[in-house]
This record gives sequence, C-alpha cells and structure tokens, in this order.
Amino acid sequence: MSKNPDRQFDFADMQDFDAARIEGVKRWVAENLGGSVIAIKRLARWRPLWKVQYRDKNNDERAVLVRGDRPISTLFSLEHEMLVTQALEANGVKVPHVHGWSDFPKAYVIDWVETGGDRDPGMIYTAIDTPTGMDPDRWQAMMAYMEGLARIHTIPVTEFKGIEWYLEPKTADEVALNIIERQYQFGIDNGLNDQVLACIMSWLRRNVPKHRTQASFVTGDAGQFMSRGAEVAAYVDFEIAHIGDIHWDLACFRGRHPYENMGDIPALYRHYEKASGTKLDLPVINYHTASFLLFAAIAAKAFMEPDARDSNWIEGVFEYLSCARRALESIAELEGITLDHDLHLPAPNADFFADTGLQKLVIDIERLPLADAFADWERGILGAIPKYQLNYARYGSWLTAETIKDISRVTGKPHDSLAAAETAIMGVIEKADPKLDAELIRIMHRRTLRLSMLTAGTDPTDSNPFFVKLEPILK
Repeated sequence: MSKNPDRQFDFADMQDFDAARIEGVKRWVAENLGGSVIAIKRLARWRPLWKVQYRDKNNDERAVLVRGDRPISTLFSLEHEMLVTQALEANGVKVPHVHGWSDFPKAYVIDWVETGGDRDPGMIYTAIDTPTGMDPDRWQAMMAYMEGLARIHTIPVTEFKGIEWYLEPKTADEVALNIIERQYQFGIDNGLNDQVLACIMSWLRRNVPKHRTQASFVTGDAGQFMSRGAEVAAYVDFEIAHIGDIHWDLACFRGRHPYENMGDIPALYRHYEKASGTKLDLPVINYHTASFLLFAAIAAKAFMEPDARDSNWIEGVFEYLSCARRALESIAELEGITLDHDLHLPAPNADFFADTGLQKLVIDIERLPLADAFADWERGILGAIPKYQLNYARYGSWLTAETIKDISRVTGKPHDSLAAAETAIMGVIEKADPKLDAELIRIMHRRTLRLSMLTAGTDPTDSNPFFVKLEPILK
C-alpha cells in the first residue's frame, strides 16, 4: 500500500485527478507568488514535474518548477529534498531558490532554470532509443561541476542537521553503511528485496573500507545539474543526499553513465582531485559504486508499485536490472571475478493465445487517444508492459530452468521449483561465507543478465545501451 498522501484525494478518473492538480498549482501561484498562470507543461520524468509560466504583480513573465512527489513510497520524503536545497543555498551553492511548499499537489516550488532546452529525463528506457551526447560546452560544464562538488563536500555536516536520517558517523561501518542499511531495511519492510540484492548487501557488509572514517555531506545522486553553455547554471536533485563518504558521490558518475552521458569519468576524477586537493581511492569508489547501485535497484523495485498514479513500471524493470547487474560487475572488478557475458536466448516458446492476446493489447494501447493527463510518452511506457510480458511468455520457462540449474550447482542438490531454489540460495547467502562470494556473484550476474535479455528480447550487444558493461576504473 502506498504512503503517498495524494491518495487521500479520491479521483476515479486520471483526467479529473490531473485537472485538480493543475488547479492546485494555479491556486498556489496566485496565493504565494501573486501571479496569474499563463502556461503549464508537464515534464517527462520519474515523478510529476510542471514548468509553470505566470505573470507577476508587475505583469512581468516569470517561471517556476513545481517538483511533485514520487508516486511511490521512498526512504526520504519530498520535504527532505527541499530542506537540503535550502541548506545548500544558505551555504552559497548555486541551487534554484525554493519559494515554498504545496500541500496539494504535494510538491515544493523552485525557480525555473532556463538553459535553452529541457534536461534529459535520465530514464534508461528512454535512453535506449535516444542516447544522450556530450558536446564541448557540456564537458566544460562537467569540469566546473566537479569543482563545485569539491566545494560542497567541504560544507560542515552540522549545516544539514535538519535533514532526514541525519547522523554524524564516527566509525568506518557507520560512514559506509549508514544510508544503504536504511535503504535495505526499507526494502525488507516493503517486500522488495530478493536474492540478488541480498547477495550484494552481504558483500558490502563484509568489505567495508576500514580506513574511511571521514564523514561528509554527499549529494547522494551526483552528476545532476543544469548547464548554460560551458557554465553550471544550477545544482539540482538532492533526493537521497545524506552524510557519508565523498566516494559515494564520485561513484554516482559510473552508475549514471552511459544512460546519462558523463564523458571521460577518469578525467572527471582527476579534475576533482585537482580542485579538492584530495587523492581519490579508486577501490573505495568501486565499493560505493556497488552500494549506490544497490540503493537505486531497491528504489527501482519500489517504483513498480502497480496501483500508484504516475508510476513507470517498465522503467522500474530496466532500472532494477541495470543497477543490480552493474553493482555485481563493480564487485567483480574489485575481487578479480570473471563474469560470463556470452549468453544467448533460446528459440522462443511460442504460444498462440499468449502471443495474439498480448500483441492485441500492444496494438490497442497504441490506438488510445492522447489527453492532458495521458501524453504520448506515457502511452509509450504503458505499451511497453505487454511487450515485456510477451517476451516473458516466450522465454520465462528458460529463465526459470537456468536459474534453478545455477542454484543447484551451488547448493549441491536439485530443486523442484524456483521458489525452493530461491529459498535454498538465500540460506547460502545468509551464511556469508567469503569462499562462496565468487560463485554467488557469477550466478546472480547471470540471472540479471538473462532477465535483461528477456526484457530486451535480444542477446547482449554493445549497440544497446541497456547492455553496456560498467566501465572499469582499476588498473
């Protein structure tokens, strides 16, 4: 059950719900900014976002961004992100000014940052067809961002005492595990964790960088900013900002790339070192790459909540698989584990009724009329669900059989069902035996790679961004 307060407003029709939100936005602008709305545009994102243009009391045209709440339960509330943004502005960081809070729609309102174009939505499903580029201006802005990030990391943690889950870690375990332990518990509480995620978490707990005891404010999902030419126009998106290790932020660049093109990541690291005067620890970045991607994978499964308005189920699938698979690849790089990428789909298991029924659903979704509350991009992500289910009907039995076979090799005995195999392998994971790490990492990686192949309907290929391997950083 979702904890989203917007659920208290019972709208049977999405069009009515969207219209009520638009009226709420207009009312907020009038009451808090003294403005008259002239245009509202919904942006294609994980969450409800509206660009709102209005005329102020002097009849000058202005714009704000209304950042709505994610339609699913999350570790951090929307208020947390607003408080972090305000704290950063108070410390001289170039962030959009916060104008205030809206109860309905649940949102906070910030200045619109004009850059001459819409920022990439950062969604894997979208990036497959429309990959992002890196022009010379954006690259220079990236370098400037690294300088700003280095300055952000020097802000005293006590400046953020008002944020959620505030902690001043004292030990290496607290620095490394503070936020991922909370997210993992969130996954347990909401029935999201599985054997793959448990395997990654077990490894993280047993391999904490014991020499890292310095706690700093970290943005949580670094690399997100608005640029204007070669300059940083604004630092944005602090949904998972927390107190931890600066190497978490540096790991984010690997996690986001190539779905959001981050350019030459080693060059970014070198520039950060120059700007900060701090020598980065690449193995620690690798550790936090696995941690960051585990955090994101759990969040992605939360985003697949079926009854949540505005949720993007298919993006949740792509995000979960990409993040979990690449977290395992980061661990493999650290541990020197060789992974098997040479996997192939079998001939499809065609079934007349499943094939024709799901194809009919795909075709009819494409025929649905568009509306203010149902944009073309929303129709596209809805139509992707039966396409996924069609692939599952064709390859699901193969995935199950291969998973059981892999698990049986580790447990040393056959299992008559996937449920029985999963119970058995969870018991192995919970023993936390380092001697089994390599084999567990391999079979979990094969499982996520096979499910990725099923999702895409193809063998792994470097031409598809979905299958791009995590770029190594260790020599």
